[in-house]
Amino acid sequence: MSADQSMQTISRTIHILRCFSKEEKEISLAEFHHKLGLSKSSLQRILHTLVNFGFLEKDEKRKTYRLGNELYYLGKLVEEHSHLLTVTKPYLKAVRDRFGESVYLNIIENNERKCIAFEEGKHDLMTISYIGQTSPLYAGASAKLLLAYLPPEKLAMYLQQTTLQPITSSTVIDKERLADELAEVRQRGYASSNGERVVGVCSVSAPIFNRGGETIAGISISAPMIRVTDERCQEFVQAITQTARQISEEFKFSHTKD
Repeated sequence: MSADQSMQTISRTIHILRCFSKEEKEISLAEFHHKLGLSKSSLQRILHTLVNFGFLEKDEKRKTYRLGNELYYLGKLVEEHSHLLTVTKPYLKAVRDRFGESVYLNIIENNERKCIAFEEGKHDLMTISYIGQTSPLYAGASAKLLLAYLPPEKLAMYLQQTTLQPITSSTVIDKERLADELAEVRQRGYASSNGERVVGVCSVSAPIFNRGGETIAGISISAPMIRVTDERCQEFVQAITQTARQISEEFKFSHTKD
């Protein structure tokens, strides 16, 4: 199949899914044909694939199609993500305002750490990021935090398949040492880093859990190391871990109500 044919199939698939609405929850092959003007043979091939992957369900008696559970699952992921941003926004600002340092919300996407929310620090010298920024999971507090809380089988697979490349001179590239550090992260409930991903930057990160006890994100604070004394670092740890617990509780409670 050529690239043009692939794009055509994808376009047709999207148009098929967009045929559904609150008013039309079940659609027959003939109705798809009438709406889209596509041949019934082409429609049948795409519909068969969508059914096989769970995006559609077929009622054999009525000869109609309806949206499948796979779309419901993906929709819940979008809902959870959107709700998470709504809940965390005031907490990120509160931590930023207390310390004047940059605060981030991060998730795992495609085996990388991804920043999905960011409150910029108030100092002239500060750490900066941008929404959508990604980095390897093995370097930095926010990344190691998310890696540490992966299910054991996924963590083992990641460590087996990933080559640890030095990003700075402080990046941990020995897998046994990294595994030990990740175990410590899980035990104490937060991750910390001193220049592992960005030279001269100290960061602390703690996990946010959903109602099922799964880690869905991490909240992090980072600052230039020249401003972070041992006492200040402990203040970061206390603030970030407490804030992560508060977000987790509010997220679970409000999400249940919704």
